[in-house]
This record gives sequence, structure tokens and C-alpha cells, in this order.
Amino acid sequence: MFKQWEGFKGGTWQEGIDVRNFIQKNYKLYEGDASFLEDKTDKTSKVWAKAYDLIVEEVKKGIIDVATDRVSGIDNYDPGYIDKDNEVIVGLQTDAPLKRIVNPFGGMRMVQSSLKEYGYELDKNIEEYFPKYRKTHNEGVFDGYTREIRAARSAGLLTGLPDAYGRGRIIGDYRRVALYGIDYLIEEKKKDLDNLNGDMLDELIRKREEVSTQIRALGEVKSMAAKYGIDISKPASNAVEAAQHLYFGYLAGIKENNGAATSFGRTSTFLDIYIERDLEAGLITEKEAQEIVDQLIIKLRLVRHLRTPEYNELFGGDPTWVTESIGGIGINGKPLVTKNSFRYLHTLIN
Repeated sequence: MFKQWEGFKGGTWQEGIDVRNFIQKNYKLYEGDASFLEDKTDKTSKVWAKAYDLIVEEVKKGIIDVATDRVSGIDNYDPGYIDKDNEVIVGLQTDAPLKRIVNPFGGMRMVQSSLKEYGYELDKNIEEYFPKYRKTHNEGVFDGYTREIRAARSAGLLTGLPDAYGRGRIIGDYRRVALYGIDYLIEEKKKDLDNLNGDMLDELIRKREEVSTQIRALGEVKSMAAKYGIDISKPASNAVEAAQHLYFGYLAGIKENNGAATSFGRTSTFLDIYIERDLEAGLITEKEAQEIVDQLIIKLRLVRHLRTPEYNELFGGDPTWVTESIGGIGINGKPLVTKNSFRYLHTLIN
């Protein structure tokens, strides 16, 4: 048992990775009104003012900047800040707010057309060497197409996202980083790898390769967080750390993937457990609790991806689907609404 878990009710979540059991054992249903909510803090006001100015500038220009000298990856960028002195939750996709990532893993032509649309050029070394040594998602898609599929595609029988966005919606459980810490997650993944035994046929080899890649990726998430001076190797010990660890898990995903939708998950009820524990211990005030949520949501509002003109024709306004499931009902029929459900919605006003 980790000392960071003190004050929580025990359960099977302490014996293995089981976030649902942790929530069911520890969350507090809230059936009251919104009278407890607080206004934004001065720190949040300053951070949002700078973020808002950048968003306005982006609307006018179409794009703020692109990191054309490197390709997407969990730990491929230096730390970035909006207003370092006032940020309670830190971390950006690149080294500056609204600076977009080049992701040629989907397709090199997709990257080139996106950059051309905004007047940028890809680093010559990347443009020359990446296609030589890495097969892209789009190349794999077209290699798999039969003549009939190609004909149907050309005729427009089916419509949807461009081919390079075929990976669709990604929904990860980033809460695990906060509840267990990266080191424990790596330990559990190593157990998974040890249990993948049997005849070394295609399926088993692929599974072992994928789990090994996951272990390395978790190490990269830990390294990325360390660049911000934050240790996520152990479980979060308070509400700020819980939100920060959770966000770093999500940030790793959007540094590496540019799918049409990358959901945040069901996090409000999870974070409420940490906030309630801190409130009861007198470690934070309700205003500071709202500050944590406000600053977390500001970060999510700044998520951007480099999109093609075809994508923008499908979805006007350069949207990102950073979806959060607020409240809901458990399989036992009990609502999952907490005070934090209200705090999340209150960010629309703050």
C-alpha cells in the first residue's frame, strides 16, 4: 500500500489496477445545488487572459506556429508554458502554446499539404529520410485496398474522414497515472509481458511486441513529466498532483497521436475524490479546488493538431473532440454526480 492512498477506502483497486473499484468505494454522491461554487482565482485569470489572446490571434491568422524541425512523439519537445508563474497545471503539446505538431506517421503527403496551406515547409532532413525508413499509416491503408475498394472510394460511395485519419477515436484511461504512478504501471505491464507465453506464432509475437512498446512509452511519459520538474513515478498525493498526473497521461497521447477525437474520459468523479480528501484535511479551499479544475480545462482548450484542407472542409472551425463524460450512472444504478461535476461545468462561466 502506498502512503499516498492514506484516507481512501480500500478495495480490490489496491490489489491490482482497478480504477472503477476505487471510484465506487470512495466517491461522494452530490445531490445539492450550485451555491458552493467559487469564481476564478487571480492566477487563473492571468493564465486565461494570455491563452485567450493567443486564441484570438490564431483565429485571425489560421495558425500560430508549427514545430517543423521534429516529428510527433511523447518526449520529443522541450517544456512549454502559457504563464509559468501562474500555472497550477503545466504541460503543452510543444514548447509553446498553440504551436502545432508535425505527425508524418499518418502520411507524408498529408503533412506537406497541411504545411503548404499555412505557408510552412517541413525540415528537409525529415522530408527526405522519414519516407525512406518509415511506412506511414496511409501507405498501409492503400496497400490493403483491393481494386474494388479503390473503385468504391474514387466513386464516393462512402464518405467520412480522409484516409489518413482512419484510426478514429482514442479513449485512454489516464486516471491510472494519478492513482498508481508510472512505476507501478510499468511493473504491471512487465507482468503482462511475462505471462504472454506459448507458441511463437504471429498473434503472440505481435502482442509481446505491443506490450514491450507500451512499457517503453510509459517510460517516455515519465521522462516528459520530469522535464517540467514533476515526478509521476509514484501515485498522486493530493488533488493538484492528481490533476497534473492525469493530464500528463493525456498529454502524452496528444503529443503522439492526432486522431480526429482523443477523449479525456470520465475524470470529474475521479478527481472529486482527491479534492474532497484535501478539503476535509484543510489542505485546500473551495476556491483552490475550482482553480485546479479551471486550469486543467484551459489546457484542454489549447489542444491543437495540424490538419489538412480536406479535414477542414469536413469540420469547420478546426475542432478537437476532447470529450469528458460528466456524471452518468454506474452499473449498480447509482448516479456518479459529484461536486466536481459542477466545477467542470462552472469553467464555462469562469
